[in-house]
Amino acid sequence: MFASYLITDSHFYSQDPHCLRKILTKVLANHTPTFVCLRDKSTPNYASLALATVSLVQKRGIKVLLHQDFKLAAVLGADGVHLPSDAKHCIQEAKHLGLHVIVSTHTLEEALYAQAQGADAITFSPIFASPGKGAPVGLEKLKEIVGILSLDVFALGGIVTNEHVRLCAQTGASGFASIRYFCDTLCNPQ
Repeated sequence: MFASYLITDSHFYSQDPHCLRKILTKVLANHTPTFVCLRDKSTPNYASLALATVSLVQKRGIKVLLHQDFKLAAVLGADGVHLPSDAKHCIQEAKHLGLHVIVSTHTLEEALYAQAQGADAITFSPIFASPGKGAPVGLEKLKEIVGILSLDVFALGGIVTNEHVRLCAQTGASGFASIRYFCDTLCNPQ
């Protein structure tokens, strides 16, 4: 099964818990991702957003991850945490709390480190051009990473169309992760 991983962004989903739930409910009416990650790097209200997200998403049978805050994820009963590459040193502590751990990676070295530390999965990015993310690594590099690692690899970065998803699936990746793909008419009419 080729898994799908919805990552939120406050630009599209709001920093207000009520608005976030409303928008996420609309998005989940059109998509059934395997995972949802609440990603918001700037709100002072992250715990309230996390509580709203965990309760909404888990009721739908979807695994919910929080971004970086593995202690809050454990307290709220989230399924896991998505650690940015600069927090990969927290993998074992998050695993000790019983969390599913996905780590952002951009190089083979980061990916191998995440695997050696016991991460369950990685995102590898950016596969395609994505705003503010630098030059894309491309599908061949994704295929190479998938061939080396034994953990789940999610393609990430610039995946906004069904064709992008199809191309990523052909590399042998376990799935894809995206912000804009799941937004449909909210942010990227196809």
